[in-house]
Amino acid sequence: MARAKDPKVRSQLLDRAAHMLRMRQPVTLRSLVADTGVSTMAVYTYFGGMDGLWKALRQEGFTRLAVKLAAVSQSADPVRDLAALGVAYQANALENPDLYRVMFDAGFELEDADAADETLHCLVRAIERAKTAGRFRDDVDPLELATRSWTIGHGLASLVATGPLPHEALSHGAPMMIALFVSAGDDPDRCRRSVERGWGRGAQP
Repeated sequence: MARAKDPKVRSQLLDRAAHMLRMRQPVTLRSLVADTGVSTMAVYTYFGGMDGLWKALRQEGFTRLAVKLAAVSQSADPVRDLAALGVAYQANALENPDLYRVMFDAGFELEDADAADETLHCLVRAIERAKTAGRFRDDVDPLELATRSWTIGHGLASLVATGPLPHEALSHGAPMMIALFVSAGDDPDRCRRSVERGWGRGAQP
């Protein structure tokens, strides 16, 4: 009988590979498993080889992001929810800085591109809810606004998680989101209250 796969071993190998890439260390079968307590066979067991590892590595970043976004509770205020999703995005980047770098490296293929796209479409759905609620103008393109929102979150997350800015710089996200959503038609005062609620609660239930 084949032994059951241990998800902890899989995560361990993915985290190690991402860290080695960030440190610009050569990632080979032997270097990957060194001091991990598992053999090189584990790479074949869990990924089918190094090619499978690279695909799984980038996918894992989006998988963890999807889990983080799914933890954001949906409220009656879609603008609050958009802000909370932004906080969850940044939290995922800070918790997984090595994987975060790999997520957007087009040099690695994805196992499931649709699953990765879903992390953007959850923003699209929240924006559609905001339009239905009359918070944004009818002519607002949900995908376009979601992309702009993602750009704000990604820029801050990158500069803090993998760049030169301190954690405190994340506070700039709220006023930038407020400006973006007001430009989409939301009332300035109402928008500020919604974003501040979402920014404060983040991914809390």
